[in-house]
Amino acid sequence: MSYEMNVALDLPFDQALEKVKSALMAHHLGVVSDVDVQAIFKAKMGKEIPAYHIYGACNPKLADRVIAADANAGTLLPCNFVLYESDGRTVVSFMDPVPVLALAGDAEIDAVAAEAKGMLEKVIDELKS
Repeated sequence: MSYEMNVALDLPFDQALEKVKSALMAHHLGVVSDVDVQAIFKAKMGKEIPAYHIYGACNPKLADRVIAADANAGTLLPCNFVLYESDGRTVVSFMDPVPVLALAGDAEIDAVAAEAKGMLEKVIDELKS
């Protein structure tokens, strides 16, 4: 079982990010966190890398169902995705919530994972078009 789903966009990083945010919003997901790995590597190690960010995407109603089923399962949230530059393109890689949330071993959480995966697959389809 794969742990991620991805698509490469022929767009600069900033334009790809706006397109991803728009597609997420259209499917009831929002960006709730942003880790600028490029800036952290530069500040902490003096290492230069191309743009690389880890984002958290969330649908509060789905997150509420997960936390209500098992408060500790919040450690598996949100659905992360990364954007990074590679060979003049921007790669968008989404965490597959099904194998990750399966770690909780709860039927309700599994149902949420399947619903979230369906949303992310629609986002990817939109990004491909």
